[in-house]
Amino acid sequence: MKKFTRIIAFAACLIMLLGALPVNAITPYSTYTYSIDGFALVSPDAYVPDSIIDSSNLSYKGKAIDIVDPRDLFVDKNNNIYLVLGSPNQIIVMNEYFNVKFIISEFTNNQGVPDSLAGPSGVFVTDDKIYVADTDNRRIVMFNLDGSFYKTIEEPDADVFPANSIYKPEAVAVDKYGRIYVVSTTTYMGVIAINEDGVFQGFVGAQQVTISAFDIFWRRFMTDEQRAQTQAYVSTEYNNIAMDDNGFIYVTTSSIDESSQQSAITSKDSKYSPVKLLNTKGTDIMKRNGFFGPGGEVNVSNLSTATITGPSRIIDVAVGPEGTWSIVDEKRSKVYTYDEEGNLLHIFGDSGTQLGNIASIKAISYLGDDILVLDKSSLNITKFRRTEYGDLLISAIKNTNERKYDETINYWQDILQRNNNFDSAYIGIGKSLYRSAEYEEAMDFYKSAYDTSNYSESFKEIRKEWISKFFILIPIGAVALIILVVLFFKYAAKINKATSLKVGRKSFKEELLYTFHLIFHPFDGFWDLKHEYRGSIRGGIFWIAVTIITFFYQAIGTGYIFNPRDSYSTIFIQIISVVVPVILWTTANWCLTTLFDGEGSFKDIFIATSYALAPLSLFIIPATVYSNVALESESLVINLLIGIGFAWAGMLVFFASQVTHDYTFSKNILTTIGTIVGMAIIMFVALLFSTLLTKVVTFVTDIITEISYRM
Repeated sequence: MKKFTRIIAFAACLIMLLGALPVNAITPYSTYTYSIDGFALVSPDAYVPDSIIDSSNLSYKGKAIDIVDPRDLFVDKNNNIYLVLGSPNQIIVMNEYFNVKFIISEFTNNQGVPDSLAGPSGVFVTDDKIYVADTDNRRIVMFNLDGSFYKTIEEPDADVFPANSIYKPEAVAVDKYGRIYVVSTTTYMGVIAINEDGVFQGFVGAQQVTISAFDIFWRRFMTDEQRAQTQAYVSTEYNNIAMDDNGFIYVTTSSIDESSQQSAITSKDSKYSPVKLLNTKGTDIMKRNGFFGPGGEVNVSNLSTATITGPSRIIDVAVGPEGTWSIVDEKRSKVYTYDEEGNLLHIFGDSGTQLGNIASIKAISYLGDDILVLDKSSLNITKFRRTEYGDLLISAIKNTNERKYDETINYWQDILQRNNNFDSAYIGIGKSLYRSAEYEEAMDFYKSAYDTSNYSESFKEIRKEWISKFFILIPIGAVALIILVVLFFKYAAKINKATSLKVGRKSFKEELLYTFHLIFHPFDGFWDLKHEYRGSIRGGIFWIAVTIITFFYQAIGTGYIFNPRDSYSTIFIQIISVVVPVILWTTANWCLTTLFDGEGSFKDIFIATSYALAPLSLFIIPATVYSNVALESESLVINLLIGIGFAWAGMLVFFASQVTHDYTFSKNILTTIGTIVGMAIIMFVALLFSTLLTKVVTFVTDIITEISYRM
């Protein structure tokens, strides 16, 4: 009968809570979404289509050139254009006006034997040589600038290549020291580095392997034979390469797992990024200071206006003027351009057949101030002309690189007149003002771009001025604050000692001051809280109210550096976020402990849990105050304070349950786990009941409406 009574009590608790719990009581914070396409629509065009060159109409010495499979496009320093044709196995060399100068196809090799290219996929041109990735022949072929044959570089021989590996060079780049970097479509260890003699020098920048957590766990239980039969986990291979003036190489890949790629773009992590900037050691040195890491489209969800979903498929990269660089999204036929800091500058292109749209984008290259885009399916090259807006962008970046900061401000201001949503312009002006020691003005511009890093640097200089101005007052204030805290705790200890001898009801002040004994002596504190009535419901409600005010103050009072978008919630949301968990914990803990010989009543659990919340206020409030004078690099201190508050409060809630119910440590652990599970069950049943009640109300309303129409 006793067990049956406890079960009835547990069920009654569930029913009582269902009636009191509102539907969707805890509302999640809204998330900020950013769409590259959205910004592109409101931004002036930096590049516009100027002309289309139909490569199928190209001719040389009066004969038409048969073009079937265009694969790559390259422009050298003299504005000569190199078009790579996988079929009919040729390199078409044109001047900047697209007049064919010569064709590289057949030649006499080192042994004096007639030879030819077979399925070439890439080309790179230095000051004196032309390097062709002769894919199907598995070699690199070098030519002089007039197209005459120079030498072949055969497949490198090295023990580090896997057995039965196939060498198929697809793209090539060469630094100023003659070191050759080769991207092979079947090589996953990274970019192959060789010298002009074909001697293997190493792999550069192998991609990170993507393995799911389940696969890692499952492979622990496999035998060696089973592991050998499963899929090999290897790095993903690169698909293209480009080199900047400093000898650093841009590499792209389109074979990364989609979720890993998009996560890397969102978090600005380089591990699974589809585009990287590698030094000679293979280390990614790319700066990713934009809102998102470079990698193409950010808004990849299936929106009502979206016809293409999923991450961008990056297949080519080209280096532009003043440290800018562009990548190609094959999936959307778009070109995304970034600066050296990784900030998105502009986007152009789209799928289609009209002027400016690309049916099947394959490659890009810069031709002076213009950009050439190769359309594989339409067999044409679209020339995009840089607009006045694009000229302003490059001029602003150029003056920044040359440290002409006064002139830079004028260019950025002109850009803002045309596009007031352009964050890089605000940042550019802010940097110029910062270098002129106008820190407060710089902070205003950084704030407009939500650039907390540079904002923090400007604020750092202002804080230095404050410290120098109030150098004497700061230590005096710190010492005075410490003395006040010590005196307060001594006063609280004195009152608590006197109250321990007092018989009868305690005053509200005595109940509150007892909290400062309880948080340092949880075992004695919670025992006296229950058995000597050192606390009360009104004291518990007080600490719940203080906790609500604390979280509300944290939401509205956190400094700009740590809350740049001024996101906050209403006091009602904070009430729900504190009261609901406390009631859920109290109810689930009481319902469970009535079945397992717990000695605490519902009132005891509520009071103990409420008093245990006190450390949250003691740490979060100082952390929030400090956030208004802290730098971005000092976020660790703020997070540490907040973490200590939550950890301390969690520890007190745990020991409050143990002491209140007189449980052993191990039994209290099981009870705590059971309470958490009980909270989840209560929320599930409440949601189920609320949904059912909504459907019943809707059903009754529909019936009444139908009857009213028929009558």
